[in-house]
Amino acid sequence: MRTEKRFTPDLLARFERLERGQGTHENYIPWHRVGRGDPASIGRSHLHEWRGRHCELLSDKELIYYFFTTMLNNLYDVREQFPLTLESSEHELSKYKIGEFSSDFPGTLEIAAKFSFKHPKCHGNKKSTNWRMTTDFLLTFMLPNGELLLLALAVKLDGEVDKKRTRQLLAIERQYWFERNVEWLLLTPALYHPLIADLLSCTRYWGLSSKVEDESIQFAVSHSASWEGRSLTFALYDLTEKFGDLDHAQRIFWQAVWSGQLRLELRRGWRPHEPLRFLSEEAFGNLNPVAARRSAWI
Repeated sequence: MRTEKRFTPDLLARFERLERGQGTHENYIPWHRVGRGDPASIGRSHLHEWRGRHCELLSDKELIYYFFTTMLNNLYDVREQFPLTLESSEHELSKYKIGEFSSDFPGTLEIAAKFSFKHPKCHGNKKSTNWRMTTDFLLTFMLPNGELLLLALAVKLDGEVDKKRTRQLLAIERQYWFERNVEWLLLTPALYHPLIADLLSCTRYWGLSSKVEDESIQFAVSHSASWEGRSLTFALYDLTEKFGDLDHAQRIFWQAVWSGQLRLELRRGWRPHEPLRFLSEEAFGNLNPVAARRSAWI
């Protein structure tokens, strides 16, 4: 039986020694992890393989926004449970381009003092230390010109953002990224339709499994007009006739959707008998709160 584990200054010091929050791509290690060595998160935790490593997600709400994140074009890297520095530090892009930024940027201690907010602390074993705040997702995009761009995401339940202390901590986090000229979004379940969450959850196996050939996806896109108003079952039968395997047909269809090339109306639900409808590029993008850059912060 798993025993309850608490955060203590000694535990945070161990995180530092293990270089949590360091690295990029497959070498990145989240600050908070899913495992017996860390205190349990509230709710269910999830591990999802992404480009050579497991993304460590601490709640169902993070899982849904992870799905939205994986649908974004030009996504170069994902760093979840990303720790903010206490003191001034280099820009987070310097992890990719050493020496790109010559100046330091303020840490959470300086920002909290500027706002006259009490900085969070951690206590235990008769010790006290400053708490390392984290951002739920730090995304890196590769622009067409080769430049890198960051996007920071904080994921909360709708009711959490009404609490005074929570909003103080979010204000510190938001300012941390503002000082670094990084866009920051506050994301809650209210920003997306619940049917979309159901559909992505039920089709993730095919949408995020081993990649199918680009030619197969282009075949699906070219045949989508003939599927308009027909059932998903009909479209999958069409693909199975061509490629000879239902599982392969599922992966072709849902990877075409996940990549944004087959712009399905995602609010249809997951049931295969329901008719298919396809959207414009703009309308499809608006279904994804991260792609549309929606935020719950006021």
